[in-house]
Amino acid sequence: MQSGISASQELVSQFNKLLSSDEHFGLLVTIKSEQLQPLTLLTPPSRDASFATNLNTLLAPHIKHNEALYIILRRHTSTPALVAITYVPDPAPVRQKMLFASTRLTLVRELGSEHFRESIFATTAEELTPAGFEKHDAHTALEAPLTEEERTLGAVRRAEQEAGMGTASRPLHLSSNMTTTIADPALDALKELAAEKRSLVMLKINPDTEVVELEPGVTVPSSITELVQAISPMDPRFVFYRYTHTYNGVESSPLLFIYTCPSNASRKAIRFRMMYPLMKRSVLEIAEKEGLKSEKKFEVEDPSEITEQSVLDELHPKVEVKKGFSRPKRPGR
Repeated sequence: MQSGISASQELVSQFNKLLSSDEHFGLLVTIKSEQLQPLTLLTPPSRDASFATNLNTLLAPHIKHNEALYIILRRHTSTPALVAITYVPDPAPVRQKMLFASTRLTLVRELGSEHFRESIFATTAEELTPAGFEKHDAHTALEAPLTEEERTLGAVRRAEQEAGMGTASRPLHLSSNMTTTIADPALDALKELAAEKRSLVMLKINPDTEVVELEPGVTVPSSITELVQAISPMDPRFVFYRYTHTYNGVESSPLLFIYTCPSNASRKAIRFRMMYPLMKRSVLEIAEKEGLKSEKKFEVEDPSEITEQSVLDELHPKVEVKKGFSRPKRPGR
């Protein structure tokens, strides 16, 4: 399972009805009460209706501009005949977008991946029109084929970008869309870090409760190398570290924030991995309220990407010394 959500018996029954008869050309599915639930079977306007005609029937009244939806359509005459569409419009609530994106693989696997020729991720109603499918087919013919896992990881990366990663990202105002809860021990640790009673706070998200918790049993590192070794190579982490060091004879203790999200984490629930970029900003805001202002922020996949030298280069960038213009010597001298 990708997100802990499974198909209901009602969905399985409706799906089998779609498979066994040409009376219907599609099935709409949603997520309700932690289950994949059927909404309605789609009936064509006529027995000989084309796929394009059926698409026009789908758009009104079923597709809404701000509500995510799974759409299963019979598109091909030979097996596998079905297409699984994950429709996640940009105006949909953040948590809904996250949940639908992370459960799309579950939908196909629960119903039987052998029945589906392809999966499509759509964000606008225009993509579900005949012209939209033509554009999709043309694009698919040009690009190298991707596995379902790769497509889903692409959706994860887009979510990370929306949460504020990258220079061209679109910020999400998580304070109004998503509530971040932090456990008391984690909050107490941040307060101790602000009071300089400790030098390290490592945080993780409990995938079951979505609460930010303190990573227990972490040995306080004396160097960046030891710090990297203490960070999980498998699961994402938020790390606040007061890096005491001496550079050019001057001692300083800047506060570093390190966000790691290992590629190995993709083997776990995608929903779990998506929690981190979505909650990162809230975690930083909570830390700042406790008086913790990070002087440098590092965002990497694998902790091993952080080295002592890379941190020093960020904290103490070398100043380029411009040489004065030197007149070239005249020939023959």
